[in-house]
Amino acid sequence: MRGVTGRLMLLDTASLYFRAYFGVPDSVKAPDGTPVNAVRGLLDFIERLVRDHRPDHLVACMDADWRPHWRVELIPSYKAHRVAEEHAAGPDEEEVPDTLSPQVPVIEAVLDAVGIARVGVADYEADDVIGTFTARAKDPVDIVTGDRDLYQLVDDARGVRVLYPLKGVGTLQLTDEAWLRGKYGVDGSGYADLALLRGDPSDGLPGVPGIGEKTAAKLLAEFGDLAGILAAVEDRGSTLTPTQRRRLDEARPYLAVAPKVVRVAHDVPLPDVTTAVPRTPRDPAELEALAARWGLGGSLERLLTTLAE
Repeated sequence: MRGVTGRLMLLDTASLYFRAYFGVPDSVKAPDGTPVNAVRGLLDFIERLVRDHRPDHLVACMDADWRPHWRVELIPSYKAHRVAEEHAAGPDEEEVPDTLSPQVPVIEAVLDAVGIARVGVADYEADDVIGTFTARAKDPVDIVTGDRDLYQLVDDARGVRVLYPLKGVGTLQLTDEAWLRGKYGVDGSGYADLALLRGDPSDGLPGVPGIGEKTAAKLLAEFGDLAGILAAVEDRGSTLTPTQRRRLDEARPYLAVAPKVVRVAHDVPLPDVTTAVPRTPRDPAELEALAARWGLGGSLERLLTTLAE
């Protein structure tokens, strides 16, 4: 993305196609009867996002590894409940609905033929790809995700915000620092500390027992960050209650590794890709074949019309 100027939109692609899959009925099928609800739903999502927000650059960020081993080595429970099958030599297989898995390669092929940059990097999650693109960006960034973990990237000074889908992508929660402070009492940089303190069962993160979201927010408001909280554990004159001090002290092994697991990477080796929003399809013949094979109809036509405008 050398020389990139203008608003960058980063799609947490798996988050969006999961939402499309569950939001669009599986009666939406290809001519051969194969469900394509996630494919068509995602195309409709992207069309609406481009039409409403007019990004200059667009990247579909992918999970090349949805459960990286380097995170699992630090916290073995990380996403463990979502593993369908473990693989020693490569990424573990995620538990995915039977009729969604076959749609993912179709989504990838369609994005490639349209010419929308699609980036996944071995040993990293899409969150890490998004974190690295965001760190490198010089202009405003819109991150579209249904994953609150990415709230940690919100930064008003740099124009980085999260567009969180509430209903489809027509109704989005525009998450900036004011919204975060109102909801959680922290800004973007403090959200990762809040998340690791309270834990997250959906990601297999245990958190600190007895430290829920409200308590975590109060501790961060008083002591600044995780380092400040741990310093307060050592300071017998601090305002921590005896129970809080004990629980935080007992959680030190977890707190020593959790930041690396919870915080997204900012130094992923990104490939050199063209991120500009495509005005015309990269491979019209392939796209025509895909449209016929999978019955993409109006969803694809609307996307191509919006991209051309």
